[in-house]
Amino acid sequence: MYSGRLDDWKFKGTTTVAFKCSDGVVMATDTRATVLPGFVAHKRVKKLYEVTRNVGMTIAGVPAEAVNLLDILRANAILYQIQRKRIVPVRVVANLASVILFSQRYFPYEVQIIIGGYDEEGYHLYSLDPFGSAIEDDMIATGSGSPVAYGVLESGYYSGMSLDEGVVLAVRAINAAIKRNVYTGDAFDVATITRERGYVELTDEEKKKIFSKISA
Repeated sequence: MYSGRLDDWKFKGTTTVAFKCSDGVVMATDTRATVLPGFVAHKRVKKLYEVTRNVGMTIAGVPAEAVNLLDILRANAILYQIQRKRIVPVRVVANLASVILFSQRYFPYEVQIIIGGYDEEGYHLYSLDPFGSAIEDDMIATGSGSPVAYGVLESGYYSGMSLDEGVVLAVRAINAAIKRNVYTGDAFDVATITRERGYVELTDEEKKKIFSKISA
């Protein structure tokens, strides 16, 4: 399967971040799509999605494969909630994604995703690689700009921070990656997941206010 030089098939692009706060989960991504060796294919690509009211997902990698995976997760999560009459646990969505990715390990989905949200046990975040390894953590960054984003997150993140603080930190992390990573750029999307409001994406006006705050 893996013929030729592996370096020729390395995928570069995207920065996504997600972390837990005391009162919710914050997810943020950039919006640039690139094609090797560095062509900007699109400046406004969506990389942040709602799976159900209580679960969100970020994508890095090949968009078509990631959206196909999202559709499978979304359909099964809805069926779970209809049949069992309760919200789907975040762990169940992450486990299903892990099984799907592992089952395709010989011809893997070229994606790296973050799945996060809340359930009856609290707030959760999972990072999954193309082979289905699922790792739960409090703070996650993926994509080619993740080293830069981690630099911001490691210095600014702390356990128990508020959701408002988390949104500002997420934008700072994405903005730093945009400035320092050529495959990350153009704009950003942010979403919060809370028990009170569920999955909510910030409006353009809200994003402008936050960006003005960090720029100042």
